[in-house]
Amino acid sequence: MLGTTGIEVSGLCLGANTFGWTSDRDTSFEVLDAYLAGGGNFIDTADSYSAWVEGNSGGESETILGEWLADRSNRDDVVIATKVSQHPEFKGLSGRNVAAAADASLRRLRVEQIDLYYAHFDDEQTPLEETVAAFEELVQAGRIRAVGLSNYSPARIREWFEIARRTGASLPVALQPHYNLVHRRDFEAGTSELAREEGLAVMPYFALASGFLAGKYRRREDLDGAARAGMAGKYVSESGARVLETLEEIADRLEVEMPTVALAWLRTRPQILAPIASARTTAQLPALLAGAQLDLTAQDADALTAVSHDMEN
Repeated sequence: MLGTTGIEVSGLCLGANTFGWTSDRDTSFEVLDAYLAGGGNFIDTADSYSAWVEGNSGGESETILGEWLADRSNRDDVVIATKVSQHPEFKGLSGRNVAAAADASLRRLRVEQIDLYYAHFDDEQTPLEETVAAFEELVQAGRIRAVGLSNYSPARIREWFEIARRTGASLPVALQPHYNLVHRRDFEAGTSELAREEGLAVMPYFALASGFLAGKYRRREDLDGAARAGMAGKYVSESGARVLETLEEIADRLEVEMPTVALAWLRTRPQILAPIASARTTAQLPALLAGAQLDLTAQDADALTAVSHDMEN
């Protein structure tokens, strides 16, 4: 359940950041079809995906997702989350910008309402009162169902809640932090407890550390030519190798894939509702979907928690 909204979501949130980047339109459709057939219903995108790719301008992921929704006529079967603040034409979180960006996302997605709308990155140049009011206007207009926060510090999350309560605005129900087995400190040092206090549903992104926790990058040579080499490369180390060894031992014993175990570990952590993971092809999906079903023993979860403690501490 997504906070207090009554919105039911699957235990794996499909990241749509590959759509229009490493997955073309047809492949993206195949991934989406397979994800839905496998029991998934929760899709995460952003208006800026994938502006970083040469020749793209932002919104490619939303456009592909919107075309798929229209072609399959299955809007009622999926929960859509998208974000605002990073599109090249809609930078920041001013009231005017939030409204214009939401309209653009709705057009690209070909929907009348966004289920979960995140403030993607904090905008300290805009008064937070203005941003909170802008999101509330979208709620009241029926253009979004629920509010989420992504990449916000604990202090700014608390401030958002204080403003929302004081003004009678809708409270955020979801939080999207960078969190996984090898990147723990940022979330665990304060944000996790705040999420518990406020009842926030947490959807961690980079749940597989850009492919590192899938065992794809064990040596520096494995990074050559990889689209995510810059992100995954920082985990290639002795301590990272120990994490992979533990993951692999558990996966082999349980006869599942390493990504399945990494996602299952996240689901043992407080407030985690649905880790976000993307699949470039349908072949990658089964291991991800299995992560929403596997329940680790306390012993295996503790072993992973212990071995990953050295990564950032």
